[in-house]
Amino acid sequence: MDMKAIGLIGGMSWESTVHYYEIINRTVARELGGHHSARCLLYSVDFQPIVDCQQAGRWEEAGRALADVAKRLEGAGADCIVICTNTMHKVADQIAAAVGIPLLHIAEVTADELLAAGIKKVGLTGTKYTMQQDFYKEKLAGRGIEVLAPEEGVMDRLNAIIFDELCLGVIKEESRAYFVAAIEDLSARGAQGVILGCTEIGMLVGQKDTQTPLFDTTEIHARRAALLALR
Repeated sequence: MDMKAIGLIGGMSWESTVHYYEIINRTVARELGGHHSARCLLYSVDFQPIVDCQQAGRWEEAGRALADVAKRLEGAGADCIVICTNTMHKVADQIAAAVGIPLLHIAEVTADELLAAGIKKVGLTGTKYTMQQDFYKEKLAGRGIEVLAPEEGVMDRLNAIIFDELCLGVIKEESRAYFVAAIEDLSARGAQGVILGCTEIGMLVGQKDTQTPLFDTTEIHARRAALLALR
């Protein structure tokens, strides 16, 4: 079959990019059998300059850097672009405009999963940028999904767990307990499910930790990328 090549913009952080590669290849192997694996190109960026741009609000500068990466992937033969992070979808339009191949948006495929599960009100966890700003939530709202975010102090703690621990490969039981408590609070406020809206969260929290339905964006995004490449 004519399998498409997936262009992965990774490294933000590399800890979660590892899971993208694994999920994509497992999906292709499951779909095709035998010794099949995914055709993909990975450009893993240095995350620190991107973090610096995030903290300083220099989003356009970060967008230019990632748009250049997307052009390099397209030039190398990629048939689609996948940004392996939720937060940097803030500049997804800037990246998509730089190339002539489709970009698979993480919030859009997550919305597909939510609607398929009958979820109309969802809790959102992630970095403070994803939880506070509209670039992600508006994609869900545009599909008729109401979004609940944690309280501001909780946002700050979740953000610190992501950047100071998970992005560095650090897993702490007390942080898992805090995340689960935040998820349960969103459920108590009426969320029918909760989005793990940062690609590192699945390293810490899984469905085994809570009865609240979880939607792991890393799993969703990577699986949909693989299926897109096949179909």
